[in-house]
Amino acid sequence: MDHLNEEKNRERLRGGLLGLTVADALGVPVEFRTRSVLDQNPVTEMFGYGTYNQPPGTWSDDSTMTWCTVESLALQHQCDTEDMAGRFVRWLTKGYMTPHNELFDIGNATREALERYRTEAVWAKFAGLTSEFSNGNGSLMRILPVAFYVQDREPAERDRIVSEVSSITHRHPRSILACQIYVEIALRLLRGDSADQAYRLGIEKIGARHRDHAEWGAFTRIWDGGLASLKRDEIRSSGYVVDTLEASLWCMLTTSTYAESVLKAVNLGEDTDTTAAVTGGLTGILYGESSIPTEWLSQIVKVDELRELTAQFEKTLKSSSAS
Repeated sequence: MDHLNEEKNRERLRGGLLGLTVADALGVPVEFRTRSVLDQNPVTEMFGYGTYNQPPGTWSDDSTMTWCTVESLALQHQCDTEDMAGRFVRWLTKGYMTPHNELFDIGNATREALERYRTEAVWAKFAGLTSEFSNGNGSLMRILPVAFYVQDREPAERDRIVSEVSSITHRHPRSILACQIYVEIALRLLRGDSADQAYRLGIEKIGARHRDHAEWGAFTRIWDGGLASLKRDEIRSSGYVVDTLEASLWCMLTTSTYAESVLKAVNLGEDTDTTAAVTGGLTGILYGESSIPTEWLSQIVKVDELRELTAQFEKTLKSSSAS
């Protein structure tokens, strides 16, 4: 039984991380295309070039920052936000942890926060921007590895760690709460819940802890529990963190396979890579690594390196849970 559980956990971990990256790469060539344009010519398979003129299988800043987070957690054996921020700065300045060793996409708030960290004497957990107009999806898109790291911790500690990791780039309470909601739902998926169960139990747990949160009202449609009943034209796919969280949950709740969910996310248009990546992280856990189409996964740039890093992360998580 323990062996079976271990295999399921491995399948979910690899599914989540690789699923995020595959989905990201699906969205890269069509980022910023409108929904109406994609309705005329929808994405159905992995391809390249397009918006950034990148080869097929190229992933964006979403995956780069996610894998920097994985690497930090795996090598430091703790949540070290200074180490994470240092890796993000290496990406910003030297193209570290990118598919082709160069940066080609970065959000404004993320760039500003990392420049602030790089040039000013500020702790990483205080580097992020706090303006209401700095609530892009730049921390939500990279928070998934933290879910694996905090799964055996108490709720208050989980919330604190998620908050500090988000705050490296996005420190507004709305962005932080979005990350906490996402992680809580991911944790339910890691425990084997269905998509609907994970959503309902996740918002119940996080809602009970944050009912008096100043940003509660921004997430009304999520708390209501009726996302799955919304029509496609009611789902927004901009770079705003609430839009991305709603869209990713909606894509998970209204599909039945990994491939269906991430293609649905990409074809919503606008911030295609991030909407897909955030969706793919959840549905990769839900359906496992084996659910990711081989023809997509095989095209991912540096996929063998990503698998090795995943294996390192698995070992770290296993040793942490055993201690």
